[in-house]
Parts: sequence; C-alpha cells; structure tokens
Amino acid sequence: MADKGKSFIPPKGKRPKFSFYWIYAILAIVFIAIQYFNYNNPVKEIPWPRLEEMLLKQDVEKIVIVNKEKAEIFIKKSKLESDTTYKDFTKRNFGSSTTGSNPQFFYQIGSEEIFHGLLKDTRDSVVSRMKRDSIPTAQILEFQKQYPYPPGSETRKDFFGDIFGYLLPIIILIGAWFLIMRFMSKGGGGGGQIFNIGKSKAQLFDKDTSVSVTFNDVAGLEEAKVEIMEIVDFLKNPSKYTNLGGKIPKGALLVGPPGTGKTLLAKAVAGEAKVPFFSISGSDFVEMFVGVGASRVRDLFRQAKEKAPCIIFIDEIDAIGRARGRNAITGANDERENTLNQLLTEMDGFGTNAGVIILAATNRADILDRALMRAGRFDRQIHVELPDLEERKAIFKVHLKPLKLDPGLDIDFLAKQTPGFSGADIANVCNESALIAARKNKIIIEKQDFLDAIDRIIGGLEKRNKIISAHEKKVIAYHESGHASVSWLLQYAHPLVKVTIVPRGKALGAAWYLPEERQITTYEQMFDEITAAVGGRASEEIFFGKVSTGALNDLEKVTKQAYAMVVYFGLNKAIGNISYYDSSGQNEYAFQKPYSEKTAETIDKEVRKIVEEAYEHAKKIISENKEKLERLATLLLEREVIFREDLEDIFGKRPWETEEERKLIPASAPASNTLPQKNTETTNNPEPPQKT
Repeated sequence: MADKGKSFIPPKGKRPKFSFYWIYAILAIVFIAIQYFNYNNPVKEIPWPRLEEMLLKQDVEKIVIVNKEKAEIFIKKSKLESDTTYKDFTKRNFGSSTTGSNPQFFYQIGSEEIFHGLLKDTRDSVVSRMKRDSIPTAQILEFQKQYPYPPGSETRKDFFGDIFGYLLPIIILIGAWFLIMRFMSKGGGGGGQIFNIGKSKAQLFDKDTSVSVTFNDVAGLEEAKVEIMEIVDFLKNPSKYTNLGGKIPKGALLVGPPGTGKTLLAKAVAGEAKVPFFSISGSDFVEMFVGVGASRVRDLFRQAKEKAPCIIFIDEIDAIGRARGRNAITGANDERENTLNQLLTEMDGFGTNAGVIILAATNRADILDRALMRAGRFDRQIHVELPDLEERKAIFKVHLKPLKLDPGLDIDFLAKQTPGFSGADIANVCNESALIAARKNKIIIEKQDFLDAIDRIIGGLEKRNKIISAHEKKVIAYHESGHASVSWLLQYAHPLVKVTIVPRGKALGAAWYLPEERQITTYEQMFDEITAAVGGRASEEIFFGKVSTGALNDLEKVTKQAYAMVVYFGLNKAIGNISYYDSSGQNEYAFQKPYSEKTAETIDKEVRKIVEEAYEHAKKIISENKEKLERLATLLLEREVIFREDLEDIFGKRPWETEEERKLIPASAPASNTLPQKNTETTNNPEPPQKT
C-alpha cells in the first residue's frame, strides 16, 4: 500500500504535456471575472429629468465631473437607507457597503459649461420659489450650502483599462494565430503546434501498433510479392545476403492502375516485416508555407534513421515526384520542386541511410522525375498489373471468405465473367452481391446475385420505369441488334454475351461482350472492333433512313481508337511506322503538337477514312443479313433481353470460334439481366455518357 501523506508524482516522461488551450481558458476566465465585477458594481446612467428630480428632493450629496465627459452622482447616506427608491444600492457585491467613495449614478454630459448652466438654473429657480413662498432665509442659505454647485471635477487615468485596451487586440490576434496554426498542423509530430509545423506527418507502425494484414491476405500479385518478400526477408535475415556481398535495395516503386493492390501490398509489408514502418501520403509534404515540405522530408528521414532498420512508404508519390521544370507559367522554383529536391538528397545524397528502405506507389510513373527513378534511389520498379484469370480466381477466394455462399457456387465461373476487373472491383462485386441478396431477403448469396452485381457495377442501376416511346424503343432495339449482328459476323470482334434494351444508368440499351484477354492487337482486330461499334448507327440508317444521337458513346470510342491506330501504334500506311506517343510524359504541358500542320491534316484524313471504311463495311454486313437482323430486333422487342443462343439460332455458330473459346463464354440464364462485360451504350441525348 502507498504511504499516506505522500503526494503522487507522475513518473518522468509520462507527465501531461502543456497545452495552449490552458492559455485560452485563463483568458476566458479573466474576461468573465471582469464582466462579473462590472455587473455587480452597477453605476446606472440617468437622464437629466431624473437628476433634476433628485436635486429638487435634495437627495444628492455631491456631483463630480470626471474628465469633462460624465458627471458622477453621489446619493446621501440617509436617503440610501430610508428611501426605497435606492434599495438596489444598499449592498454591493461581496457584502461591502455602498456608502463609501463609489457613485450610484452618472450623467453623460455633452459640455461642461452647459451642465454648469443647468445646475445653476435649477438652483436659482428653487431659491426664487422659496423666496416667493416666504421661506426663512436660514433655510434658503442651508439649501444653497447643501446644493452641489459648483460641482467638483477630476481628471482620472484608467491604467488597467488603457493597458487592457491596447493588449486585448494583440492577445486576440495571437490567440487566433495559435489556433489557426494548431488546426493547420494538426496531426504533425510533437503535438502539431506552430513550432512543429515542419515535422513529419508519417504514421508509425511498430511492435506497439502492428498491422494485421499479411501476404496471405494479398492474392493475385505473385510476381510482385516475390520481389517485395525478398526485401522483407533481407530485413529479417540480413546475414543471408551480406555474406555473399549483396546489398539491400534502397527503394522499390510499385506501379500499376488504380485498385490493383499497391497500398494493400505495402500494408502486407508492414505486417510481415516486424520492423518500424512509416506510412505517409505524398500530399502530406505539400503545404502552403514555403519550406515546410522540405522540412518534413528531413524530419521523416531523421526519425527513420533513429529507428533503422525500417521502411518508409510514400503513397501517391507523384504528388511531389512530378518531373521538374514542367510548369513554364509559374516557374520551376516552387514549393513542390523544393520538396522533391530534398527527397532526392535524402534518398541518395552525401548522407547515409543505412537500413532505411523506401517503398512508394503511383499509377502515374510516366510523369515522375527521372532523377527519382534512377538506380540508387528506386532500384526496382514493381509493376502491379490487372489480374488475369487465375489471379482473379485467387482474389475471389480472399473476398468470398466472410460471405455466406451457395455451396454450389463456382469460383471459376465468377473469374471468367470479370475480365479487366481490378482487385478493388472484385471486392466491390462481392460486397454488392451480398447487398443484393439481403435486399431479396435471402439467407445465402447465389450465383444470380453475383451476376446482378456485375451488371450493377458496369452498367449502372436498372431503370425499368423510364418512360420511352414505342418508336424510340424500336430504334434502340434495331441499334442494339446492329451491334450484335455485326460483331457476331466478324472474326475478331469480341464474343457476345447478351443484348438488352432495358435502360441502365445513362444507357438506354447495351450489347454485352466478353473481351478477349490479349497482350497485343493487330490492325484487323482493331478494325473489326470499330466496325462492330458503328454497327448500331449503320442499322439505324438502313432501317429508318436516318440516324440519331444514340451512337454518341460509339462514336467517341471509335474516334479514339482510330486516332490511336494512326498516331500511336503506327498502323496506318500514310503516316508510316511513326508513333507520336510520349510514354515519358515530357510533352504533357506542350503548347505545340509534335508534328506539323500538314501531318495533322493527314492524320485527320486517315482517321476519318478508317471510321468511314468501317461504317461502310458494317452497312454491307447488315444489308446482306437484313432479314436475320429484323428477326433479332423483333425478338429483342418481345423479350427485352436476348442471349448468344438466340443469335446462334438465327445466324448459326461462329465458324472461327474453338471449343475452348466457347467454354469461356457463360451459359445464358433465363430472360433476366446477366453478365455485363463490355458494353456499347445507347443514349437518347448528345450528353456524353459515363465511361464503363
């Protein structure tokens, strides 16, 4: 037991830190106390008629003019005690009497001479009346003796008020400054005070604040995990590599599209490494004050060196790592470039960073400064790409663990239906399927729920109540039938899954395809895709003799694709084997194109030529199969949703499809929405639809 009488002294290092909020509290208490004191010491202002009444009743003991601004009125003690009019002044605060040197009232005078005249006129009128009433001379003299005229006068200095008046604005400004600085630098090291605004905002994960994510929670990134796990293994068993003379990589840059798992991979490193792990975003270095970013970089590396061996993870490094000298308007010597210069120096300068490993993530590696990318700073670039079929299967297994699933659910089937999906998209599919199943009051999640979730994510929310006229619906049906027919009859077009005229999102109808997962593409393949995309507009022209705004999304897609064929991929004979694509991003802010005006005219001509050739080719295919397309459109108007089996019944099987390719295409379900993969949207207005 602790001895009685001994006060508790907090151990050193655990005593509460001083907070500037105590200063704010003290100032507030002082201000409230002053107000309370003034409230409990009332000196009421009175008008002249009231003061004149007091003078006539001979209640006033004396009048004192202060600083020629106001007259203080002192009431006789006998009147205070006997007259109920002054009962509020019998006691002051803290129980002290009012009969001291404190006035009870004051009168605000405009001019001292005028106030003297008012007092004298009042006295003379009373004396005249007393003489008319034959009042004894002794009483008149006694009245004149007690009448407070001429009044006294004083010149006072309110030292406390003057000092407080000067200091109050300064105190308010300083307090506001401290408060603003505290909010602006909140979360920084050392409490986030104004003097710590240059401190690093990195979040530290160590043995006390460990991360629960491990490499077992990261699926579908096997190649990336191999390189990352090697760094973790080096930190755990350095002698295994140093005995051979090897050195640990100083940095690794994770590059890939959004949602592919770059940050998740870094979390797994934090959970596996068992060394201090600093996590910070690139935007945390950027501040409105000059020099703060560079100061935070210095402080981050200082903390890291103290805790070495450790890992620093900078997410979205392109916020500060953009190539220098890009912005010619504002100049190169801006705060972001100063921060980048300091980062370059800290990563591989004269100072030593033994045991400090830098991990960074970005999806804009093309715009990063070349000095940042060189060996010695980021020795490795780890590309985290969109998952393929097997990787999607592994990702589904991770995200399906907490869900209550139908025992017969086939994960291979789900992986085949999500080409081009990132890990974040797959996680969204799993969560959306659970919400859809709950909306239908199911106790388990079934296959159809996943298919509806994929529809919802890609195509948007179904809008069966959208008002569409019969003619518009017919146009939409023939438009979508044109897409389906042309793509079915082209060798290199993507395999069709289903066609629907049920509105979703901004689309009034859509044809869903299963894109082929290929790494390179030929001219013929791209030309067939463009032809299939303009098949909807070609169908409108052939069957209705006019076109509508419904092909906006199609035209946008084919224009970009044709432009890429000519300008980027070198697939045009007129331009030749030339590419104007800038993979380094150096010309991102250039005001001039990297080709002449004559070449620009040729590019425009060739792009238009490709699109027109594809359009004429689509019209030819539709004209040759006009009756079959009419049957398909009629069937689509009846059912609203048709599947690839319906096209096989009308057009026959595609002769160039192998059995293996057919196995990848999902079997159709009953007439309901299933399997959206890649769609061609139809919209009824020229507003660009949402990209999918």
